[in-house]
Amino acid sequence: MIRPQPQEVELLVLGAGWTSTFLLPILEKQGTQYAATTTDGRDGTIPFRFDPDSDDEGQFRRLPAATTVLITFPLKNKGPARRLTTLYANTHQGSSGSEKKQQQPNFIQLGVTSIWKGTDGWQDESSPYDKSDVRGIAEDELMEVADGAVLDLSGLYGGSRQPRHWVDRVVQTKEDLRAKGAVHLIHGQDVARAIVALHRNFTPGQRWLLCDMHIYDWWDLIEDWAISALAAAEEDPASASEAEVAKHKRLLAWVGELMQEEGVKALPRDSTRLGRVLDGRAFWKAMGIMPICGRVR
Repeated sequence: MIRPQPQEVELLVLGAGWTSTFLLPILEKQGTQYAATTTDGRDGTIPFRFDPDSDDEGQFRRLPAATTVLITFPLKNKGPARRLTTLYANTHQGSSGSEKKQQQPNFIQLGVTSIWKGTDGWQDESSPYDKSDVRGIAEDELMEVADGAVLDLSGLYGGSRQPRHWVDRVVQTKEDLRAKGAVHLIHGQDVARAIVALHRNFTPGQRWLLCDMHIYDWWDLIEDWAISALAAAEEDPASASEAEVAKHKRLLAWVGELMQEEGVKALPRDSTRLGRVLDGRAFWKAMGIMPICGRVR
């Protein structure tokens, strides 16, 4: 379906991917004028592919003027943030002296909490971060050249994207599980609400750490998921293969063994035993809202 593209919008979404499945319905419900891009222009979006090495203004001219520009795709190292914001500015201003110059939009970048490399204790927006991290470098540049704001996101989940599906990737041995401490998460719906809140209450030059204000213990989650899977398999044997049942029994046994070996008396473990833990209170307090999606089970 072809969606008419306005010349001016409140919010321009560069990269309508997974996050947009939660964001765009909220914008439509609120009556917020928006436009979104994809690399191929599918689903009525604007075709746009950012090339960090190109100064070609052509595809930027297709983009509408916006109050806020949301960058959902990763920018890396120094250069891309300056190039993107400059090309947008060059193509969205009056072409004659009688026309009012287009005001520079507010830029929001979606980033990652992995730039905080601390291995133990609490981390928040004020904590030291890895200034050599390629994502962190790009975020710093956006804040420097465009007074942009950054939302650094913890583990994203929602819809078909569920943390329990990550277990096979992150835990293959008992030693893998031993090394697992805290995991921090944020639901796509709360990411969308955070974007809308930051659009309406923009904080120039501010990096925010975004999570749902819960600490999840990998051991606790894996034990709970294994118990649930085994109960479901017992009730309906056809719902799980023998290999799946064996896997969950093995994970459950590993949790019990590790609790004995590490002297853990109950789950979830205390935060002091979980390594790096994230304090995400500041953003929600600044915006005057709270996450609404609750705890992962």
